[in-house]
Amino acid sequence: MTVATPADAASRSSFLPMTIVGALFFIFGFVTWLNGSLIPFLQIICELNEFQALFVTFAFYIAYTVMALPMSSILRRTGYRNGMAVGLGIMAVGSVLFIPAAFSANFLMFLLALFVLGTGLTILQTASNPYVVHIGPKESAAMRISIMGLINKGAGVIVPILFTALVLADLEGFTAGHLAAMAPAEREAQISELSARLVMPYIYMTLALVVLIALVKFSALPEIAFEGEEEEEEHADKSGIVHFPQVILGAIAIFAYVGVEVIAGDTIGLYGASLEVNNFASLTSYTMVFMVIGYLLGVSCIPRFISQEKALLASALAGIACIFGIIFSSAESHAISSLLWGWSGIPTIPDTVTFVAMMGLAHALVWPSVWPLALEGLGKYTAQGSALLIMGISGGAILPLIFGKIAHFSDNVQLGYWIGLPCYLFILFYALKGHKMRSW
Repeated sequence: MTVATPADAASRSSFLPMTIVGALFFIFGFVTWLNGSLIPFLQIICELNEFQALFVTFAFYIAYTVMALPMSSILRRTGYRNGMAVGLGIMAVGSVLFIPAAFSANFLMFLLALFVLGTGLTILQTASNPYVVHIGPKESAAMRISIMGLINKGAGVIVPILFTALVLADLEGFTAGHLAAMAPAEREAQISELSARLVMPYIYMTLALVVLIALVKFSALPEIAFEGEEEEEEHADKSGIVHFPQVILGAIAIFAYVGVEVIAGDTIGLYGASLEVNNFASLTSYTMVFMVIGYLLGVSCIPRFISQEKALLASALAGIACIFGIIFSSAESHAISSLLWGWSGIPTIPDTVTFVAMMGLAHALVWPSVWPLALEGLGKYTAQGSALLIMGISGGAILPLIFGKIAHFSDNVQLGYWIGLPCYLFILFYALKGHKMRSW
């Protein structure tokens, strides 16, 4: 097996590794952003309220917290390349579990399948993100992660459209209220017919994952080594990852970021449904389009025109502006979306929903900026630091549930978006000071 130090990696062409890892990031996006369409669908067939429906995100993202450290231990034994293959295998198992879940229309079975998918993604994310950081010069790490994010969010644009075409065909305007009005036998038959529509998409996903396992396992993807005598001497005074404030605070920033990212992508459908927006299950695509625009800006501007630190600062400020836009915009006005794309024939949406979608643009560069800033100088602690940052993804499990509680008990989905304000404020702190801290 080819082993390269970060210096070696910087000097060799990274095209092949970036291509293979790019395929992995597409799968990340496809699986992750499928949840945005899955939530309102499961809300119908499992007859859930807003809070219960958001257990979809909880089951998926809590796997990152529960499994991150065990997965980092696996990586230390298998190496990063083989670890990616293991992660893909676990994801294939989770994808297969969707088939009995669909036939039974059992919500707990769906949650188990989502947890297993999240577990597989945990090891993939733990391996692939530091891999992208160290495959080339550190100054352009955010640019490389932006490329991966562009691929990831490109999948996020596609998957709601595919889900709507393959699963939600002939269901425009169909809601849980329609099921409640049916006779018991008719309701059971309708639920079975709807849930069975999930089977073929997850069979295709399983096959795609098996192909990717072969690609990773038998490719010339180089292994990356992060440890050496130089790092041993440099960190002789460090007894563990907790002595690196930049990564501890970075994990909290990731927690805040993933929370608002999931809220922006996965609750926009619920919000649209509450406002009786047509094709609400496809609204996640709007958020993903804005994220793609953000990543394009990252690819083209970092580090040529803007530093990773400045990109993070701009993201935090734009996110704060979006939260105020969501809360104080009218649900009746379509002025902003009409201005942005009304000329193109794309259906316009209420301004308050448009600001939810624009959160995607606001926070697109948080992930690619935090990773290189948090991992800088970790040396032999890189795997632990990566696992800690991955644990921060649990924000996607916890913060949407808080959002759901606020929305459910206030009977106003719009008010739930206040939860984003403290998240963006912490990201602002990390951009200004947190990433520079090297001691407590």
